Formats: sequence, C-alpha cells, structure tokens
Amino acid sequence: MLSERLDQIEQRYDEINQMLMDPAYSTDIKKLTELSKEQRQLEKTVLKYRDYKQLSKEAEDLKELLKDTDDELKEMMEMELEEIHEKLPLIEEELHLLLIPKDPNDEKNVIVEIRGAAGGDEANIFAGDLFRMYNKFAESKGWKVEMLYADPQEAGGFSQIEFQVSGESVYSYMKYESGVHRVQRVPLTESAGRIHTSTSTVLVVPEAEELDFDINLDDVRVDTFCSSGPGGQSVNTTKSAVRLTHEPTGTVVQCQDGKSQHENKASALKILRSRLYDKMLQEKLDKEGDERRSKIGTGDRSEKIRTYNYPQNRITDHRINFTIQQLDRIIDGRLDPVIEALIAEEQKRKLQKQE
Repeated sequence: MLSERLDQIEQRYDEINQMLMDPAYSTDIKKLTELSKEQRQLEKTVLKYRDYKQLSKEAEDLKELLKDTDDELKEMMEMELEEIHEKLPLIEEELHLLLIPKDPNDEKNVIVEIRGAAGGDEANIFAGDLFRMYNKFAESKGWKVEMLYADPQEAGGFSQIEFQVSGESVYSYMKYESGVHRVQRVPLTESAGRIHTSTSTVLVVPEAEELDFDINLDDVRVDTFCSSGPGGQSVNTTKSAVRLTHEPTGTVVQCQDGKSQHENKASALKILRSRLYDKMLQEKLDKEGDERRSKIGTGDRSEKIRTYNYPQNRITDHRINFTIQQLDRIIDGRLDPVIEALIAEEQKRKLQKQE
C-alpha cells in the first residue's frame, strides 16, 4: 500500500536526522556524506507526504465539525472541504511519481564529450553548435561549464570537445543526451544548395567522486605533450597537456585547457574516474536487463537519438517519436520541451513497470 511505503520512508528520514545529530558519527566523513545524501533524496517525498497527511486530517476534522454546525458556517466549511478533496488526488499523484525509483546519479555533475563524426568539416561545425546549445542550456539553469579539452578546427567547430557541467541535478537532465545527433542542412561551403546529412556523437557521464570509484594509479600511464590549437598547430612549447591511459581497460583521456600540467592531470583524472565509473554502471545495467530496457535510450554512443532538420526547423527525438518545429529555439539552448518530454516518457514507463 502507498501509505505503508511512505510511512517506512518517513521513519527512515527521521532515523537519518537522529544519526546526523549523533556525535558518534561526527568524525566519520564517509558515513556523514552517505547519510546527508540519503536525507536529501528522501526529503522531498517526506515533506509532500506530511502535507498530504495534514490535509487529510483537516478533511476529517471538517467532516466532524459539519455534523454540529449551523447553516451560516456550513456552506463555507463545505467549500473548504471540497477544495481539500480536489487537492488530495493531485498530491497523491505527485507521491506516486516521487516513489518511482530514482537514478542514484541524478544529483551529480556531468562530464560531456562531443565529437564530430560522419560528414567531415560539417560534422565538426555541428559539434560546435551542440556545444553552444548545451552551454546556453546550462546558463539558463544557473549551472557552471568548465572546459576540459578542446580540439578546434580551422573550418569551425571541434573534432572533439570535453567539458564539465556543475550545478543542481545536472545529470537528471543531461543523461538523455548520449548518442548520435544527426543534422540535415545546407553547409556554408555547398554552392549548389544541396542538403547534407552529418553526425556528431555525444557522451554524457556522471562525475564520479572518490567515494564512488577509486583508481589504482599504478594502472594509469601518464604522457605529457604540447597543447595544440586549430589544425593541430602547437600553441605553446611546454608540455602542459596530459594524456592518461588506463591500461587494464584501454581507456584514454586527455586535457590541455588548464594553466599547468598539474591542473590538466587533475582534470584528466576526474574524466578518467567518471568514464570508468560509467563503464561499471553500464555493465551493471546490462546484467539487470529490465532496468536497462525501461530507460530512454541505452546511453550508447552509437545509438541514433535525434535529428535536427534545418530546412523544416524541425527536431525529432527518435527514442520517443517526439517531433517539434522549434529547432531555432532549441539549438539556442531552450532544450526544455525535448528534455521534459523524455522525462515524462521515462516516468510513464517506470510507473507501468510498478503496476
């Protein structure tokens, strides 16, 4: 029953609050971090449930009072009771949504990698367009974007760009963006006005903290090199850029946008830890099977997820058959209509799974 599950959650929330005030935990940073994280995850549900219980109690009290109330007050109290009866089902619906199992990474920051894929210069230009779209979307949410690595191209855009997005619940919005993004438009270099199709790939991984995933540094090979600008030309003579290779998995990351080798190595380690954490999560999901299938998309870089058709000002998300003719607005960072449709569909699938 709904109330039984909510009672258990409320009880656990109260237990955590007691534990957080217990001096016995004050020196155990790892435990305190875990408890604080769990408390934040439960808080919204508990507060909503308390609102629900309070309104239910008010409704019961009003029913009792109506038995012995004169006509003058009766009408006003009946109106109040009617308002409560309208609110309760809406809160119940919210509680059902809040009880959907959460992705444990939803509150995390993310590391995003965009690569130009099929289409040569046009694919790299489109990779740059996607970067600007995400940058503006981040601005609209009050998030911070930090550049980690960029390989700009002379014709425009990037063959590869990596950046971190930090803020509130970033992964819960950005997790839907991994995959192949396809663009259909007339390139600036096309004299005959023919529409070309090009693609860029996006990979979004939750930022892993040391508590999530620790790396054995003996498994990591460190190479340094001179950072480069457009066309691969060297932009400085000091070997400040860093490439890390995790030898057991063959995972390679590199950073060159920091001011020093030390700064680039720290950023590269952050990316590497997050990549390996994501790999571990994907393997876990593959084993669980059903959970992977209920997600919107697989998070696989090779999955075609979206088409951006410029001549028709149209964007289509193929995973949920969602089409909207607002490409100009969305490429300008106003991604909310697409993200909201994806969130709604995933919630629907999870609710069906619970039934």
